[in-house]
Amino acid sequence: MALAIAHSRGLDGLNAPAVTVEVHLASGLPSFTLVGLPDTEVKEARDRVRAAIINSGFEFPAKRITVNLAPADLPKESGRFDLPIALGILAASSQIPPASLADYEFAGELSLSGALRPIRGALAMSLQAAGDGKVFILPGDSASEAALTGHDCILAADSLLAVCAHLSGRESLSAPSAVNLENTPNLPDLRDVRGQQQAKRALEIAAAGGHSLLMIGPPGAGKSMLAARLPGLLPALPREAAQASAAVLSLVGQFQPARFGQRPYRQPHHTASAVALVGGGNPPRPGEISLAHQGILFLDELPEFDRKVLETLREPLETGRIHIARAAHQAEFPAEFQLIAAMNPCPCGHHPAARCRCTPDQITRYRGRLSGPLLDRIDLLIEVPAVTAEQLAASADGESSADVQQRVVAAMAQQHARQAGSNARLDTAAIDRLCQPDTAGGQLLQRASAQLGLSARAWHRVLKVARTIADLAGSEVINAAHIAEAIQYRRLAYA
Repeated sequence: MALAIAHSRGLDGLNAPAVTVEVHLASGLPSFTLVGLPDTEVKEARDRVRAAIINSGFEFPAKRITVNLAPADLPKESGRFDLPIALGILAASSQIPPASLADYEFAGELSLSGALRPIRGALAMSLQAAGDGKVFILPGDSASEAALTGHDCILAADSLLAVCAHLSGRESLSAPSAVNLENTPNLPDLRDVRGQQQAKRALEIAAAGGHSLLMIGPPGAGKSMLAARLPGLLPALPREAAQASAAVLSLVGQFQPARFGQRPYRQPHHTASAVALVGGGNPPRPGEISLAHQGILFLDELPEFDRKVLETLREPLETGRIHIARAAHQAEFPAEFQLIAAMNPCPCGHHPAARCRCTPDQITRYRGRLSGPLLDRIDLLIEVPAVTAEQLAASADGESSADVQQRVVAAMAQQHARQAGSNARLDTAAIDRLCQPDTAGGQLLQRASAQLGLSARAWHRVLKVARTIADLAGSEVINAAHIAEAIQYRRLAYA
């Protein structure tokens, strides 16, 4: 009998718990048994591993092979366990030194030829493996991704044979190659948008404070253009936030190392299901709100989304996290996204122009697809009117994205110095401490609240937006002018 142990990592949401791969060889009729709650992808490793071992020039033992993936109660999925299983078999059959496996962790999918293929979740696994003191061996592309965590104990391999040569001391694996980061992405410029000065101002406020924004206007008014230019107003993500964003994208294989530090911009279609938007499945996977973590989620044609789907956004907008509970499994994913939404004023899109043919009842039903509680959680609501022929014929004017970004960066620096976060994420205690207006501003807010019937949540959101407006103006005091502008961005919620 022979026993070998290799180390790897599973995935449980964003967590990457350690997985011990135990391989036991025994006499008897040749067989290959996998235990430890493997899913279909893991079970198929039997055939990939057998072919990879033989095609790499090793002998596949004609024994009773039992592979246990511990802990037994953690679901195991994807092909990342191919490499540690193959190495365990080779170590148990004394084709590589068994003791050489102790100081390493392995993950990688094997092709039939023995070449290593990239895996999902390499960055999330590397973040947790960094504290265990073991060297992590990964396929080349996955190793380059994992190296963005700053973990210096990562080695890249292109085949099973190369890993075995390293473990046997014949040839050494090298560190992953550096990723060429796109430090200056080519983003659309705000100057391209004709007119729409109020909408541009609202977009600047949203960028500076991390506020959610709903734009209401006819087709072709420039709502989608404005949303697409928001990333150009924002600075690159700091390293910790960039790692958090990249880790979520890595879980579904959508992370591009060259875009490390750039804010994700997600734009799901209005036919997206609740699971696609907030996450789910078995085992649970992140949805669009988590893939937009530390970035922007743009929902165009907002009323066309299923109402039940939109209602799932209410809690993540408040908490910045989404907890997915299923009968057999639970997972929590981060969801600190900036919601930007757009909609038409009526079904035909032209209200209140003369060519609008929608009845008042149709308009009421259309706007009623958005619930009051959801609108209450959106900080800025603005009208985006149709662009006139004169504006379209004129040359591009207004400020560029770079000009606006300078003010946005300055306002964000004030917020981080004051409360180490954006104004949109202030809690009630912080609002009471940091967002109190002067006497005239407080009186104005009280009168507006009485006239509009502001909820407590809306009251706090007005104060947070006013705090951002004051930051853009370089003012420590929130005065009546700041409160008045913030109130203007809430009127449509009560129209």
